[in-house]
Amino acid sequence: MQLLSDRILNMSTSATLAMAAKARELRSEGKDIIGLSLGEPDFNTPDFIKDAAIQAVNDNYNSYTPVDGYGELKDAIITKFKRDNNLTYNPSQIVVSTGAKQSLANIAGVMLNKGDEVILPCPYWVSYSDIVKLYDGVPVEVKTSIDTDFKMTPSQLEAAITPNTKMIWFSSPCNPSGSVYSKSELRGLADVLVKHPNIYVVSDEIYEHINYGEGHSSIAEFDDMYNNSITVNGVSKAFAMTGWRIGYIGAPEKIARACNKMQGQMTSGANCIAQRAVITALNESPSRVQYMIDEFKERRDLILKLVSDIEGFKSNTPDGAFYIFPDVSHYFGKTLRGKTINNATDFSLYLLEEALVATVTGEAFGNPDCIRISYAASQEQIIEAIKRIKEVVS
Repeated sequence: MQLLSDRILNMSTSATLAMAAKARELRSEGKDIIGLSLGEPDFNTPDFIKDAAIQAVNDNYNSYTPVDGYGELKDAIITKFKRDNNLTYNPSQIVVSTGAKQSLANIAGVMLNKGDEVILPCPYWVSYSDIVKLYDGVPVEVKTSIDTDFKMTPSQLEAAITPNTKMIWFSSPCNPSGSVYSKSELRGLADVLVKHPNIYVVSDEIYEHINYGEGHSSIAEFDDMYNNSITVNGVSKAFAMTGWRIGYIGAPEKIARACNKMQGQMTSGANCIAQRAVITALNESPSRVQYMIDEFKERRDLILKLVSDIEGFKSNTPDGAFYIFPDVSHYFGKTLRGKTINNATDFSLYLLEEALVATVTGEAFGNPDCIRISYAASQEQIIEAIKRIKEVVS
């Protein structure tokens, strides 16, 4: 009898976390590694949020929380959805979890049966595929390219749908490409989906406020999609609260109740102090964190300018998040400093070992021609990192 389950043996290790661990290992050996692999803002959590957490400690919040979140936090989430997304939910449609990743795992756990297909426009966030497979679902990848700004078209969606299709999962702004679906583009996808009323959409909107274009739209805004949409969000990115671990969903009541049931048997309610702080965060205007968005936009413009000077790097202009996702297939089959580059994984490891810059292979995101570079780092680090990359590929 084998010790470990087939479930865990068949699961991939998170590529982003693996690269971060490798970078830490090299740092411990004295190497000057510039980390552009993790999706983590380099800002501190804003003081007004930290003050709310301190107040919660002093007010003796230390007990178990309701499984689906404090009532006051659910009210703040409802207000936020209405204010920012024109979405109306009631408390029984909201579930607060230990990060948006748990929200996604809950959804997969309560909705997928063996063989159910989940359409994933590529590139997709690294954990989508493994979460789907963990619950016996079948990921169906829809390839996109830099030429279409890494966005799935309605015709591609229609072609991917089969009698086994249960869901579609996507993020906008997208991790890893930074692409943002416009309202008209979402309407195009919705026009396909309304013909298939048994298909549900998971819209991952964790990067909604990190947006440099025409603004954010939610597919659940459309009346004919509301009852088939699950909106996932959290505070990690826009509020620089990655370690606070608070995510949430707005969903049809039956799905929300099922997620509450599952969470009750897995982790119960999320951290009490973090929840109290998030009440304050969500009740404030998003303008309170606009300084971070402005800085990210400056960094985006900087890194795109620098990368444009590197032969063989081809990048779109992302309208959101804090990543670029350049196509580096120009280097496949070439030998650099005695090392043969066969794919994006080889190239990403080459940059780590030779340039001492940590990136992430696009293979982990369903696109083997690209690498993900995070610009959630200082402008000085970005300049130095791209300089090093340019030197080792010249």
